[in-house]
Amino acid sequence: MTRRWPHSGNLFAELPPISYVWETPVRRPRHAEWDNPDRGGAKRLTPAMRAKLERIVGRAPEVMVKITGRTKSVGHLKSHLEYITRNGELAAETEQGALMTGRGGLKDLQQRWTDDTALDNKRRRDGTLSVNVILSMPAGTDPAAVKDASRAFAIEMFESNHDYVFVQHLDDKHPHVHLTVRSQGHDGKRLNPRKADLQAWRERFAGELRLRGIAAEATPRRTRGRVQKADRGTVLALRKRKITPDVDRLAREEVLREARSGKTAERPWEERTRLRQEAIRQRYLDHASELEQTRSARDHALSLQIRQFVRDLPKVETRRDVLKRELSDFANNRHRDATRTVKLDRRRDSGEDGRSK
Repeated sequence: MTRRWPHSGNLFAELPPISYVWETPVRRPRHAEWDNPDRGGAKRLTPAMRAKLERIVGRAPEVMVKITGRTKSVGHLKSHLEYITRNGELAAETEQGALMTGRGGLKDLQQRWTDDTALDNKRRRDGTLSVNVILSMPAGTDPAAVKDASRAFAIEMFESNHDYVFVQHLDDKHPHVHLTVRSQGHDGKRLNPRKADLQAWRERFAGELRLRGIAAEATPRRTRGRVQKADRGTVLALRKRKITPDVDRLAREEVLREARSGKTAERPWEERTRLRQEAIRQRYLDHASELEQTRSARDHALSLQIRQFVRDLPKVETRRDVLKRELSDFANNRHRDATRTVKLDRRRDSGEDGRSK
């Protein structure tokens, strides 16, 4: 459905809201605070819009809220709890604020969740027992703030309906918290987060961090000019072990076939990706131009930041574009090396290398 915006003599009133740039592309996006219109001007930057825009162009760190897996058996659940607590070495905090410490605490926690599972007579045999989530921030972030924000996030999102437990890990440069949420809610409904839910979770976690003085944002990758999806953990693990994942091998074979045949298969979604990025970057620039028309030094400073942000956005490259570039670089290097070898052989044969034949 195409959105239509009212026309008037005011350029700002004709512009779609800047929030289009950071909306998550889902069918049913959740209402966000920056979508509330400004009563003084329907399409002007609201305080919430402006604050978010300033954080984005100011490169505020991005939060990570990721579902790492789901447990589907009591044994799997117990092993997961052992993992996140390091076999009881780390304290686990429940939705009631209780701390489960040591091996005894771990066994009590495992038994409690096992007993609850036995009462879950509506679960299918392959149904999930828990949803496992990780909340993380870049290196250098205050770990205490991350833990406090994670606790507040869990209370806001789950306390009224789901049991949960969380543990903070400090053995990684990125301070993070493992949150395990029991799938079945007290109302009988099961937790089944979708893409829109995950974005709402990211927004909430970022907001809790900001309340604790930590600059944080939660934007989709297209907002930052990135078009490639993040690789799955299994793919990253294989690459780390110097094993070529099937997805990489098949993609390279496809690019090689196209290079040899000279024919490129049409991929409409790639063109749509490029057009969307053009629209997003233009939307930034449109609002920068409008800010420049005011008499506010703050508006002018923000406009400069926006223009620099757009200039710094990465080149729009799909995974296939990257593979083609790598193939071209490889071929060019091979050709350059071969040419250099031929020249050296000729010089050696002609005695130009200073040695007698």
